[in-house]
Amino acid sequence: MEDTHLISILNGITNAKRIYRDKAAEDILQNPHLIPKLIDKIYDIEDPLHVKAAWVFELVCLQDITLLNPYIHEFISGMSHLKNESALRPVSKVCSLWNAYYFSEKTADVILSRQDIEQIIECNFDWLIEQHKVATQVFAMDTLKLWGNREEWIHQELKSVLQKNTDSGSSGYKAHARKLLKNL
Repeated sequence: MEDTHLISILNGITNAKRIYRDKAAEDILQNPHLIPKLIDKIYDIEDPLHVKAAWVFELVCLQDITLLNPYIHEFISGMSHLKNESALRPVSKVCSLWNAYYFSEKTADVILSRQDIEQIIECNFDWLIEQHKVATQVFAMDTLKLWGNREEWIHQELKSVLQKNTDSGSSGYKAHARKLLKNL
């Protein structure tokens, strides 16, 4: 029943227009028990609906990032499996948003394992180093900057990657990299 409800919601997104994605996100917000199934769908990369699931999940998390808390381990463990740029961008944004939330004062009830932390860091460095669209890379930069406040080596490595890639990056990459480099 839940699977068919979720599939119905995702199939209601007839194209990428925001109105359809907003409607689907609202349906999920009214049925938060569907969130674990939505996360599963994001990482079911053989299913063409996985991209729509990522779009919707981004909008859900923009409304209430705390809805991710009970499923954070599943979300983190699936991030490295994504290859489709249309799914990567929203997932990297959710990762960045959630990490900003995590480093705020509001997350005393969320405990990340060492494996979770390593997966976040590794995945975001991969997104930054590999050939991905600039939005995915910018969100990765922001996430890594946050983790660099806790893990000493990250800022130095991030600085090195940004200095190396800034000349060949897009104008958006260059602008964000220069801003971060000033603060590292």
